[in-house]
Amino acid sequence: MTLPRLLVLALASCALALAAAVGCAKETSPPRRVASTADIPLSPDTEEITDTVPQATTLAKLFRTYLPPDRAEAAVQLVSQRFDPRKLRAKQRFTLTRTLDGWLRGFDYEIDVDRRLRVAPATPEAPRELMVEVVEYQRQEATAAIAGNIDKQTPSLFEAMHATGETDDLSIELAAIFSGEVDFNSGLQPGDAFRVAVKKVTRETGTVTYGAVYAAEFVNEGRRLKAFRFVQPDGNVGYYDENGRSLKRFMLWSPLKFEPRVTSGFSYNRRHPVLNVTRAHLGVDFAAPVGASVVSVASGVVTQAGFSGDAGRLVAVRHSSGYETLYMHLSSIAVRAGQHVSQGDLVGRVGSSGLSTGPHLDYRIRKNGAYVNPLVERRRMPPGEPIAPGLLTAFRVERDRQAALLPAEASPAMSASAR
Repeated sequence: MTLPRLLVLALASCALALAAAVGCAKETSPPRRVASTADIPLSPDTEEITDTVPQATTLAKLFRTYLPPDRAEAAVQLVSQRFDPRKLRAKQRFTLTRTLDGWLRGFDYEIDVDRRLRVAPATPEAPRELMVEVVEYQRQEATAAIAGNIDKQTPSLFEAMHATGETDDLSIELAAIFSGEVDFNSGLQPGDAFRVAVKKVTRETGTVTYGAVYAAEFVNEGRRLKAFRFVQPDGNVGYYDENGRSLKRFMLWSPLKFEPRVTSGFSYNRRHPVLNVTRAHLGVDFAAPVGASVVSVASGVVTQAGFSGDAGRLVAVRHSSGYETLYMHLSSIAVRAGQHVSQGDLVGRVGSSGLSTGPHLDYRIRKNGAYVNPLVERRRMPPGEPIAPGLLTAFRVERDRQAALLPAEASPAMSASAR
């Protein structure tokens, strides 16, 4: 073989070897990595408004605050399918979701303690197609056993109840039960105490409400007062002591559903704060905020309901046994003359109408036409009807069952009190 021929073969072999090496390198080299890119934040296309319903508004006005008029009207029509817009209540919470260009995307409204109104997209794929429904809150019910004390740090029932972690609503319930025996305005003393067994309802939102109070004890100035709930065969519910005596008095201690503060007492010789002259003040003034509920202290018939000179807006109720009660300086009246009212029914709301220096309730009692001191006369009121003899056995069974629901450990004040 000639030299040129050998040279050609050698070059060819080198080329093949080089190609194989390159091929191997391609097979074993890792694939090229693509550089990753971070998520790009997008601006939200909706906004959420959470607030409470203003006073004196309508659903249409509420929606027009956040939506164009035509879309607000459409929202009202949608909601009307499941909820009466006229039942919108002030101070109830709501959440409204809208797009930045003014389209409704959701609406959540607390109808009451058990239900909420919900407007939401029917499907994620069609956010403009809204559905409306009334949803019941998930809730848990349990019997709660609560104990508290009246002392220098918590001198009122409200403050003592707050110290237990409970709310004003339970204070009002407890005060209503013992209102025939305890003056919650001025009769509480350090060392007083209470125990209560009550149905406690907790919603999924965390809001707490209370059902029936089953049993309660209140120690007041050394007296141990007990209350047990009993349902009569006719369905009427009452609270009775351990012997079946009614805790309900002919009149409530106060026409206000909270612990009122007396700012001016009954007097035949008082300097009038507006006229600056001395004249009789034949009632009791209670400090209270405008709009506070005023209730009838006893069952009766409304004899007057309207404006009455210096007394401003006034309601008068005639009761049995020659009694009449008057509620003065009201901001509004909830009854009419001739109407029958039961004990605890709303008759009006606190105001400052007539000759008045500020919001308060002037409460008066007439007996056989003559004014009497409400704070003194109240103590003379007889109790209500006791348990009928034929129902005492059933009452005792219920009393013992409910007593077992009270806190097992009595507070120091209760342990030291007279039994």
